[in-house]
Parts: sequence; C-alpha cells; structure tokens
Amino acid sequence: MTAADRDPGLQPERTRLAWRRTTLTATVVALLAGRQVLHSGANPAALVAVALSALAWLGFLLVAHRRVSVLGVARPEQFAPRGALTAALCTVALAVFAAAMLF
Repeated sequence: MTAADRDPGLQPERTRLAWRRTTLTATVVALLAGRQVLHSGANPAALVAVALSALAWLGFLLVAHRRVSVLGVARPEQFAPRGALTAALCTVALAVFAAAMLF
C-alpha cells in the first residue's frame, strides 16, 4: 500500500476538532485569568501578566487557526516543527503567566 492509496478516514477531522477544543480551552483560561485579576484588585504585575497572557493566547490562536485551515483538505500537510514549537511555547507561557498572577 502506497501513500497515495492511504485513506485518511476521519483522522484529520478528529485532529481539527481537537485543535478547536484546545483553542476554546485556552480562551476560557485567558478570560478567567483576566476576570481573576479584575476581581482581586489589579496591581501592575498582575496587569502585565494578563497582557502577556493575551499575547500568548493570540499566538496560540494564530497557530491553531493555520493548522485547522490546513486540515480541511483530504491530504493535509504535516505540522511544521516551528508551528508545534510555537504552540507549545504559548501553552507554557499561559501557564507561567497564570501562576504569576496568583502571587
């Protein structure tokens, strides 16, 4: 069986849905972080953490949107290592900034 004979089945669809779920989760986390800062008193460090969280979220959103767009075809391209690294860094950055808001 060659690569041309491969039937991708529903794998690209499942992957696209996973990206959408992950993006939705990152959105909820970013919004809850902003809400936490607003309700607990906004000190300058917390505001910086929220702003950096928003930038990390936007970076993740951009990578996810590009990946979801690519997965819409029958034979999607492989995920570039640069995109994977960007998504991972944005996720770690969101976690670090969320932890920074707690202190």
